[in-house]
Amino acid sequence: MIATRYAKIVMTFGLALFGLLVAFDNIIDYGSNFAFVQHVLTMDTTFPGNVLMWRAISSPILHHAGYWLIIVAEGLTGLGFLICSYRLLRRLHAPARDFHRVKSLGVIAAAIGFVNWFIGFMVIGGEWFAMWQSQIWNGQEGAFRFYMTMMVVLIFLLQKDDELTPS
Repeated sequence: MIATRYAKIVMTFGLALFGLLVAFDNIIDYGSNFAFVQHVLTMDTTFPGNVLMWRAISSPILHHAGYWLIIVAEGLTGLGFLICSYRLLRRLHAPARDFHRVKSLGVIAAAIGFVNWFIGFMVIGGEWFAMWQSQIWNGQEGAFRFYMTMMVVLIFLLQKDDELTPS
């Protein structure tokens, strides 16, 4: 069905816009979200007397390196989805096998996004640096929305495509 193919293109393009816009915003408004990374890594807003404070990182160089790692991952996620959506659009009327074959960058983009928002924000930020304890600098809810949206689109993207019937 052609509508399913269009939906896959629109959804991957939407994720491309999201990833690229987040990366762009983090570059042009560097200080806003850098403060977020800095507070999470220093663990300065976790519970008083937190026994996990030995994990805190106070080095500004490592704060900037971590933030740039996040920005690069966001950009690569967006770029991967953008190229995937373009390739899908170019093969909109191609045989199902050819249409399916060009989905690989969407898979890679989703994997990078998952690493960034699940492993980076939920596992490392949320658990290792106890971000969940912060009333102010807790990005787990937003990260959950991001990686779950990507995972749902990935599942849909990888569904088998039927051959198109001439109309």
